[in-house]
Amino acid sequence: MATKGLTAEQAKLRAERNFAKGEQRRQEAESAIEAVRAEQQAVAEKTARLRALRLAKEAADAEAAAEAAKTQPAKATRTKRAK
Repeated sequence: MATKGLTAEQAKLRAERNFAKGEQRRQEAESAIEAVRAEQQAVAEKTARLRALRLAKEAADAEAAAEAAKTQPAKATRTKRAK
């Protein structure tokens, strides 16, 4: 046994220290996981916002191109010149 040569009080203190270290590690791991999840959520929100902006810009550009096509006269076709 690992407690050989220790008194009951010393063994109890050692066990309590080990337990406290384990709890601290668990809390640190939970905190790190929460930070990663928060970062992932922020990236997802930013991506969604940027996608919406891009789609709106593409729609506006397409509408502007359609309006420009309506207002411009059709180009005349070229005819070959005789030599």
